[in-house]
Amino acid sequence: MDYKDYYKVLGVAKTASQDEIKKAFRKLAVKYHPDKNSGDKKAEEKFKEVNEANEVLGDPEKRKKYDDLGANWNSYQQGGGDGNFDWGKWSGQGQQRQSRGQGGDFFGGSGDFSDFFESIFGSKGGSGRGPGQTSNRKMNGQDQQAEMALTLEDAYNGATKQIVLNGQKINMNLKPGIYDGMVLRMKGKGSPGRNGGEAGDLHITFNLSKHPIYEVKGNDLHFEESLDLFTALLGGKSEIKIFNKTVKIPIPAATDSGKIFRLNGLGMPFYNKPEVRGDAYVKMKVVVPKNLTEEEKQLVLKWSQIHKA
Repeated sequence: MDYKDYYKVLGVAKTASQDEIKKAFRKLAVKYHPDKNSGDKKAEEKFKEVNEANEVLGDPEKRKKYDDLGANWNSYQQGGGDGNFDWGKWSGQGQQRQSRGQGGDFFGGSGDFSDFFESIFGSKGGSGRGPGQTSNRKMNGQDQQAEMALTLEDAYNGATKQIVLNGQKINMNLKPGIYDGMVLRMKGKGSPGRNGGEAGDLHITFNLSKHPIYEVKGNDLHFEESLDLFTALLGGKSEIKIFNKTVKIPIPAATDSGKIFRLNGLGMPFYNKPEVRGDAYVKMKVVVPKNLTEEEKQLVLKWSQIHKA
């Protein structure tokens, strides 16, 4: 059996911090998630491989055992794999696994993880096992990854959503302020544990769909609004609608097209602080009237002549 390089799987150095490992895992989990690669067997296998690597490197205790194994495994392989490898040290069962010959299957095992993983840590991360042995130790369930698309309105107002994971419907009351790429952890909603172990967590990555009107920059909203020529010239008030809110803003006389008005506290809410919001920036686009009557044309011409005088 070949040695699995979990650092290579996640694309991190052996000196990587736990935070770097966590970020690398989440990035790859999103990339290869089955929801984004329906029917792609290669992506499915890659997703499993990434999960397995995180199961080991994301746990400091497992990581240390894996790192210790790495140095010993290299020596064992260089020695020809002649049965001198101290399997008992890694399986935690005090037994030495006999070699089946060059290129043979040194470690038995089956389940969601590879034989290599289960040989060291057991099924679902329990203690490693020798041949013909099963683990009765308490084992926590694996964390699960999922993605969810949200509209900007959902992020602005909050929403009630449902996700189906392993045939189970999970209802979620989402607070206002979710942003693009945000990851929300739902404790105990991942894979079930074994032998009384705790269930894993569910990590949901949110993707905000592009809005036809509003552009989000941080917690600020940017958008354009039409302004009629007469209000732009003479001044007045313009009614602005931001999702379910309507406000009237004063327009000074002689407002140029392209002028930007800042509306304090009318931008996107901050997550877990709905009373705190960014600002809204509205760019006025002066609209010139079309299809003038002859009388209107004469009035504009007369005004033009007065203006030039």
